[in-house]
Amino acid sequence: MNFSLWLESLSMALGALKSNLLRTLLSLLGVTIGIFAIIGVLTFVDALEKGIKGSLSFLGESVIYVQKMPWIFASDYPWWKYINRPDPSMEEFRFLEKNLTYAEAVSVFAIRGGFTAKYKKNSLSGLTVQGITFQHNIVSDIPIEYGRYFTQIEVDRAVEVVILGNTVAKDLFGDENVESAIDKIIKLKGKKFRIIGILKKQGDNLLDAPSNDNITIMPYYTLAKMIPEGKTGIQPSISIKGFENDKDLQNVEGEITGLLRIKRGLRPKEEENFALNRPEQFAVFLDGVIGVLTVAGWIIGSFSIVVGGFGIANIMFVSVKERTSLIGVQKALGAKRAFILWQFLLEAILLCIIGGIGGLILVSLLSFFSSDTFVISLSVSNMILGVSVATVIGVGAGIIPAILAAILDPVEAMRSV
Repeated sequence: MNFSLWLESLSMALGALKSNLLRTLLSLLGVTIGIFAIIGVLTFVDALEKGIKGSLSFLGESVIYVQKMPWIFASDYPWWKYINRPDPSMEEFRFLEKNLTYAEAVSVFAIRGGFTAKYKKNSLSGLTVQGITFQHNIVSDIPIEYGRYFTQIEVDRAVEVVILGNTVAKDLFGDENVESAIDKIIKLKGKKFRIIGILKKQGDNLLDAPSNDNITIMPYYTLAKMIPEGKTGIQPSISIKGFENDKDLQNVEGEITGLLRIKRGLRPKEEENFALNRPEQFAVFLDGVIGVLTVAGWIIGSFSIVVGGFGIANIMFVSVKERTSLIGVQKALGAKRAFILWQFLLEAILLCIIGGIGGLILVSLLSFFSSDTFVISLSVSNMILGVSVATVIGVGAGIIPAILAAILDPVEAMRSV
């Protein structure tokens, strides 16, 4: 069938839909609801995934954390063995820093809460302080908006300098005087600290995870002078960033394991008494949750789409019956089977596409329920998927009625009432 006949089939299909507007609208509902259910869930899952990954961005990428406890506990492992493990030490940090060959950067950090910061008459209590070594800005993102990062000398000599989170700086100096906080002196636990940097505002996140906005960063050795290491003091964690070309960080993870076993004097048959934690552990769990939600969305939406597809197929059978005599006239005037087939098939496809677009419009309205931490937006890929599913349903619902119309005998068709 040439292009002009195809356009004529499309024109006749549109005319048939307009002539039975109420029936057309009613037959769209099943497809509209089905597409809304499927694409709505997929859009919700996309927003959830972005929100959770944004919340966990502080953990960094391609990073392994050497710690006492694993982030995900093994159900068959005695809990008291975790408790009795030794904490990572600065000696182990220096050993790894010297001997690791597959690491881009190695750092130590420790976090301690309960600080109070004072500047003149302003004070801020319940402050979280993080102590870090020099390469921590390579391992983890530390975005400086004003000022600068620590120097190697400041870290090694435990100089009393700090980088303030954006919210901390605003609380102490006011919204309009954040930049002027650089080189000002604040007090933490009675000690004077010079402000050398202000972090960029990060904003809230979906999981209410630790935020750069509410933290104060100082050199690790400076924090260790104020609060010594130990069970009642700070407990350091070692963070190691692997190279991007190290697939799944297999090389650096194996090297860390081997070096730590040597450093801790573990025999070949002894189990490891340390945990290597990776952000990917959360990603695996997240993928499982997202997979369940996605399957649930497809199942729920499929029921609606199947019902809508049967409804449209029924409408198409009725349409063929109503226009049987017209089909006979068209065939008598020389219309070919392909012309008749496309006339009805395009009608079914158009019905489903219009219904699908209606479902996508409903999904786009969900954006009004977005928040700063949970942004709902209809992606182009989900729009294409919605229209594609609707088209497939249209072909499935219309192909049999269209074939039946195309093979009608013209004489018998014109005799029908």
